[in-house]
Amino acid sequence: MEDMLTYLSTYGYIILFAYTLGGGMVAIIAAGVLSYAGKMDLTLIIIVASISNFLGDTLLFYLGRYNKQAIMPYFKKQTRNLALAQILFKKHGGKIIFFKKYIYGLKTLVPIAIGLTKYSFGKFSIINLISSIIWAISLGFLSYYMADLLIDFFKFMEKKPWITPLILLFILGVIVFYFKKATKKGKVVSKI
Repeated sequence: MEDMLTYLSTYGYIILFAYTLGGGMVAIIAAGVLSYAGKMDLTLIIIVASISNFLGDTLLFYLGRYNKQAIMPYFKKQTRNLALAQILFKKHGGKIIFFKKYIYGLKTLVPIAIGLTKYSFGKFSIINLISSIIWAISLGFLSYYMADLLIDFFKFMEKKPWITPLILLFILGVIVFYFKKATKKGKVVSKI
């Protein structure tokens, strides 16, 4: 995170744009902290992150819709997860487009999975635009107003660097456990 803060303060909005194309929660949180420190503008952070996140998800939807044969080899091992994303979409509708922005592991799969269906590109675009704006506003303001707490947390993590891998392993374990359980044979039937 400290490296992200250094890079963002140097190259700022370009890194934020590139990183938030694929989700980039860490980048927008780091940018919010830098905004609190007076090194970046919060309004511009929200605008850049909204546009970038919207474009990234739109590109993934487009790839799923028009380039299925080209992208499927890259997702050979993810077909069950793509099927799960389609089931979540069918169950929750447009709400999943919003909620997936906050869930690591679904950020990439959901737009592709929706693109593989016959869902309207126009509806997807409207929900995605609104969701991207809400996502950027919520994370931008949250990180701005919690900057002191986040800075203290990162100082603590600097003193005890062994904790960071444990936290990351725990988060990764929860994600893997969820996907393994949700895509267990017999529960998810791939329609891809």
